[in-house]
Amino acid sequence: MTAKSSARQDIHNSEIPVLCRSCEARHRGICGAMTPEQLLKLSKHTRRTLKDTDANLIVAESKATQVSNILRGVVKLTKIMPDGRQQIVGLQFAPDFLGTPFGEYNNVDAEAANNVQLCSFPKAILEEMIHESPELEHKLHQQALKQLDEAREMMLTLGRKTAAEKIASFLYMLAIHLDPEIDHETEQVEFELPLKRADIADYLGLTIETVSRQITKLRKDGVVQIENNRLFKIPDIERLKARGES
Repeated sequence: MTAKSSARQDIHNSEIPVLCRSCEARHRGICGAMTPEQLLKLSKHTRRTLKDTDANLIVAESKATQVSNILRGVVKLTKIMPDGRQQIVGLQFAPDFLGTPFGEYNNVDAEAANNVQLCSFPKAILEEMIHESPELEHKLHQQALKQLDEAREMMLTLGRKTAAEKIASFLYMLAIHLDPEIDHETEQVEFELPLKRADIADYLGLTIETVSRQITKLRKDGVVQIENNRLFKIPDIERLKARGES
C-alpha cells in the first residue's frame, strides 16, 4: 500500500465509529454495505449485550421492534408445535443478521446455543436506511438467499442422508461457519461444539444415542479428534466433507 492510499484509508477509518472499526459485522455482515455516515447514525442507537447459553433472544409471535447482528456465538431458531414439541429449524452464526425487517411480528423463537454477543438496534432505523441505500438492501437479500440455500441443503440432509452422513455434514457445516477463512487443502480446523448432543439430535432428526455413536465412529476412524468432549479438531476438512456425501 502506498503512503497516499494509506493516508486515504486512515482518513476513511477515522470517520467510522470506534465501536465499528474491528467489528466482524462491518467487515463480513450487513454493516459492510453502510457508509461511515450511516454507521455513525446507527451507532447512536446500538446496544451490545452478552447472552448466556439457552437465553431467549426472540419470542415467536412477539412484536418485531429490534434486530441484531450476531457478533459471537451460535443462535438456534426453533418452532414449537401446539402440543409442546420443539424443532430446531435453523442455526445462525456471526456475523449473521438476526431479526425480521419489515415484518410486524417475529415468526420463530431464537435461543443462544452457547454464549452469544449481539449488537442490537431498532428495526425502524434499519428500515429507514434500507430505503436510502440499495447496497444495504442488496446485502440483506444476499443473506436471505444464503439462508435459503442452507435450508434447501438441510432438506436434502434430513430427507436423504444416512445418520453417518448427517453427522459428518453437520460437523462440516459447523467448521466452515465457525472458521470461514479455512484453507481446505492444508489447514487443520478446530472449534468448540456449540450445541448439546440433544440439540444436535433434534436438529438432525436423530436420537441422542445415534448422535453419540456416529461421532464416536468418526473419532475412531481419525476423521475428527475430540478433547474434553467439546473441542473438535478436523485434521482433513475435505475428508470430513466426503464422509457427508458418501
